Amino acid sequence: YTAEDEARIREVTQMIETARADGRTLLTERESKRVLDAYGIPTIATRLARTVDEAVQIAGEMGYPVVLKLNSAAIAHKAEVGGVRLDLAAPEEVRHAWQSMQEMVAQKRSPADFQGATVQPMLQLNRGYELILGSAPDPQFGPTLLFGAGGALAELLRDTVAGLPPLTTTLARRMMERTRIFKALLGGYGRPPVDLETLEAILVRFSYLVAFQPWIREIDINPLFVSADRVVALDARMVLYGPDARKDDLPRLAIRPYPIRYVRPYTSKKGVQYTIRPILPEDEPKVAQFHATLSERSVYLRYFRAINLDARIQHEQLARICFIDYDRDMALAAERRNPDTGEEEIVALGRITKAHTANEAEFAIIVSDDQQGQGLGTELLRRLLEYARDEGVARVVAYILAENRGMLAVSEKLGFQFQRDGETVFAVLNL
Repeated sequence: YTAEDEARIREVTQMIETARADGRTLLTERESKRVLDAYGIPTIATRLARTVDEAVQIAGEMGYPVVLKLNSAAIAHKAEVGGVRLDLAAPEEVRHAWQSMQEMVAQKRSPADFQGATVQPMLQLNRGYELILGSAPDPQFGPTLLFGAGGALAELLRDTVAGLPPLTTTLARRMMERTRIFKALLGGYGRPPVDLETLEAILVRFSYLVAFQPWIREIDINPLFVSADRVVALDARMVLYGPDARKDDLPRLAIRPYPIRYVRPYTSKKGVQYTIRPILPEDEPKVAQFHATLSERSVYLRYFRAINLDARIQHEQLARICFIDYDRDMALAAERRNPDTGEEEIVALGRITKAHTANEAEFAIIVSDDQQGQGLGTELLRRLLEYARDEGVARVVAYILAENRGMLAVSEKLGFQFQRDGETVFAVLNL
């Protein structure tokens, strides 16, 4: 995410907090689309009208035909109260739809539940497909995802599959492939194939929305319109947990998402620019290249014994570093752009692992020989301690060779206490 994306996400997070503080459990369609927009999920242009004259003016500016939808913070299913009017082709049709909608809401619910209407352009749906994308909590698996055939016939078709957030593009494609409608999305029946790459990306972004907005209980995007040249959410509904819900009571994700909050830049005292971030499975080739830069002494100080390069870069060994759950283990990589090749390379690694029994975690750090003296060891340890505190770890420990003066100095700087036992020093910090 860019800084602009993060700013939008902060804005909608605040909007959700405000809605809950006001005792609301439902976002309006316009608010729901703001959340989708913040996570990079395209939505149809939607403008709010408070009066019928304003609705007519907006429709004229958009161009006919248009769609008129009920705006209400109390009614979740607009269609049940006549709150969706399609294919309005003239000002008098907009006026009639507005009046009819207002009367029906007053009759079936309450006049106060009519809070204006939104106006949006009418798409030609015969050029694409209507899908559904949603989320809801499961008692066993926590927040779950839903994807499949959507539109007015979604319940009749019953062509949906479930998944667990967060998704990768591969997992998103697997979800899509499990639906019957996927064959149609590939093309045929007189229609070109839809933009599957964009659809994959939207499923991934949606999964991160679900993962990082825990106060949203349910999301329903129906329809999500897809065609050869666009993917766009035409309608969205979001239900919040009530103001009495406690954070500790919220359902936990079955899969810990990639912890984006630990991705941050670092500039050394010498002005060298780095990015420090959690490791990824696809970092395995970079980690192998990193090990090739290490001297025998650096390896010895880290592993307490000599290990040749071939043994260190075997897949089984690298998988233990790169394939982690971000729950029991966290590994941070310091990365920089090589000035000679222009490629990103890993130049330092830090890892912290929680103990199975005691409420403590053990850390280890190793820095490429030519990057030592840049403060990377100190910065990596500082961020590993930040992670430990966030996870509620009571104390952090490490076993350090007595001759590893650099790591001892870093640990002492950050408050560790030492106990020496022969050639090994036991470092401990109570958090």
